[in-house]
Amino acid sequence: MDDIQHIPDLMQAIGAQAKTAAKKLATATTVQKNKALMEAATALRASIPAIMEANTKDIEYGKAKNLSAAMIDRLLLNEDRIEAIAMGLEAIANLPDPVGDIMASWDRPNGLHISRVRVPLGVIGVIYESRPNVTADAGALCLKAGNAVILRGGSESFHSSTRIHGCLVEGLQKAGLPADAIQLVPTRDRAAVGEMLTMTGVIDIIVPRGGRSLVERVQTESRVPVFAHLEGICHVYVDEAADIEKAVAINLNAKMRRTGICGSSETLLVDVKAAAMLPAILEPLFSAGCEIRGDIQVQAADNRVKSATDTDWDTEYLDAILSVKMVDGVDDAITHIAAHSSGHTESIITENTETAEKFLNLVDSAIVMHNASTQFADGGEFGMGAEIGIATGRIHARGPVGLEQLTSFKYQVRGNGQTRP
Repeated sequence: MDDIQHIPDLMQAIGAQAKTAAKKLATATTVQKNKALMEAATALRASIPAIMEANTKDIEYGKAKNLSAAMIDRLLLNEDRIEAIAMGLEAIANLPDPVGDIMASWDRPNGLHISRVRVPLGVIGVIYESRPNVTADAGALCLKAGNAVILRGGSESFHSSTRIHGCLVEGLQKAGLPADAIQLVPTRDRAAVGEMLTMTGVIDIIVPRGGRSLVERVQTESRVPVFAHLEGICHVYVDEAADIEKAVAINLNAKMRRTGICGSSETLLVDVKAAAMLPAILEPLFSAGCEIRGDIQVQAADNRVKSATDTDWDTEYLDAILSVKMVDGVDDAITHIAAHSSGHTESIITENTETAEKFLNLVDSAIVMHNASTQFADGGEFGMGAEIGIATGRIHARGPVGLEQLTSFKYQVRGNGQTRP
């Protein structure tokens, strides 16, 4: 099947099956969808030995490709991680079903009653790298929102994802839903990705999850609409009216809680009028092993600070590195963010509500915060349950992409014989 000549036929067949399944899912009950997820969780727990055996093959494959230790860790599955995947399926089953929700309704003077109602998007394509848990997370979220999904996982996680997918299919079948509602592309051939990006008559939305090269390729080549963000170049701005204790705690958490996630802060901006706070902010970062790269003023505050280059302001480190710059007030901070942010998440630390509101209103990023760590940029932390990713675009979905963002809407108009004059 890995012969490239077979890829177009393979993908068209998968697409046709997904379209058929999507029509059935659109009218599936919440009880059916939840049963499928709960049964899949049960199947996962029963398959722990088989999944771990498959994962061993993937780990060997990854090591042969000289993957880094961090990448191998992302790939690794053990009993605790598989249990966490199963619990994730159960958590999604317990979330409210968005399909059929009435978003708004109103009556017209002519007696027409109009409702805006949530409906599934249709067929979603998810292209991802390494992490085998995405197979379950993405499949479950799409299913709960009433969508069929085509999953194209990373070559490194091929065997693990195949086993996990089998558990999802078992859940679908036990719930009386079409097995084709969640399909995994059964090849490592990269031509399958290129084919997915052109399936405009089949796939309604593409969601890439992975590194910059993957996301750039999808955004550049896709003829299908895309939910994506390239990078998380997130900023924290410390205003002259900041509370120093909050500034210290928030900056340490925003950078160092988990440095490898897209909501980790990469640049700290400090008002020149708040320069006296700088030593207190930097010390716990240094103690936690963070490398600081700063402008001339920041270097003057601490001789451990390395010189920042122009490239640093546009870099997503995903590591224990932070660039720090002094700015002339909130307007200068907003200008810097507009020039260098990736549109993901920014935070202001201040006790001045007027300044905070200005920042919240003028910073054009998907998530803008006041006196909070950028590490809260997460669907679960927003009370939305699981998410399929963070979208930084401006059309349809923006910010955490959860169940509601995996739906569209239609208008239902109820009349009593009205005709338009």
